[in-house]
Amino acid sequence: MKKETQPVSCRLNKVGGQALLEGVMMKSGDDVVLSVRRDDGGIETAVDTFVSAKKKCKLLGLPIIRGILGFVESLILSFRTLSRSIDMLGLDEMEEETKLDKWMKEHIGDKLTGLIMTVAGFLGILMGIGLFVFLPSLVTKLLDGIVPLGWTKGLIEGVIKIGIFVLYMWLVSFMKDIRRTFEYHGAEHKSIACYESGMELTPENAAKCSRLHPRCGTSFMIVMLILSIIVFSLPIVPWDNLFLRVGIKLLLLPVVMGIGYEFIMYAGKHDNVLTRVLSAPGLWMQRITTKEPDEEQLEIAITSIKLALKDEFPDFDPATYSRKAEEDEATEEETK
Repeated sequence: MKKETQPVSCRLNKVGGQALLEGVMMKSGDDVVLSVRRDDGGIETAVDTFVSAKKKCKLLGLPIIRGILGFVESLILSFRTLSRSIDMLGLDEMEEETKLDKWMKEHIGDKLTGLIMTVAGFLGILMGIGLFVFLPSLVTKLLDGIVPLGWTKGLIEGVIKIGIFVLYMWLVSFMKDIRRTFEYHGAEHKSIACYESGMELTPENAAKCSRLHPRCGTSFMIVMLILSIIVFSLPIVPWDNLFLRVGIKLLLLPVVMGIGYEFIMYAGKHDNVLTRVLSAPGLWMQRITTKEPDEEQLEIAITSIKLALKDEFPDFDPATYSRKAEEDEATEEETK
């Protein structure tokens, strides 16, 4: 296999990404690139920028604080790129207006409809807090009333929380659209692994790489869940009042995020026994949240990487890269 001339160590943490609807987003520095597969087989791309607030305020770049900021900014970027990918695919135009949509517009109006959607989103957040924060504490407290758990209460609560998370992700992985997105998640990881290894960035080489990567949102979530067991077992998080416990846990959540971010970044740059052991649970979880992609999905991920790293791939042209473009060119030649 052909090797790139740039040292492999220089490539670590240089690019990161996210799976989209029928596509992949890649980010390098301030550059954000989205690539999606159109219905006709071609590749639609969009180039954008996202400047982190820590570049404007040095205080936000300090350890722990930068992890909290990074988590918030990743959520903002995630929602923005998912929405953009929907627009690029034209799904909003393709979807027929339901009877409920028509009724709401006619009898309620756009403003009130927006308010209802906002309330629905807020209720969704409350459901998430109830499922992943309140329920594990409640079940643990009930168990403690039957069989005294002593110092293991925090551990039991954490195991229940992780169990709920794993079960939820496993169940949604059977949904057709989610599984398709998980395949693009695998394409994202494989193409980044191919780039970071120093191999020539092609679908064939990327297909041989691992779809598991230590610097992944899934791993970050697992690290956060494991860290929360330690933090939420501290004496400052009481068990007497469940609502007070949930409130303090929510207040301490940014601390857990900050520590988890520092570990993920460290694990992404270092490969040793400690990082391999501590990264193992997150990598196991990625067996659910990533699936093996095909070469067309890898093409999408590679397109985003090469456009995001424009200085390294200055001659790359997405218009002539896809197999669809090659087929059209071959058809044109035959016609001539």
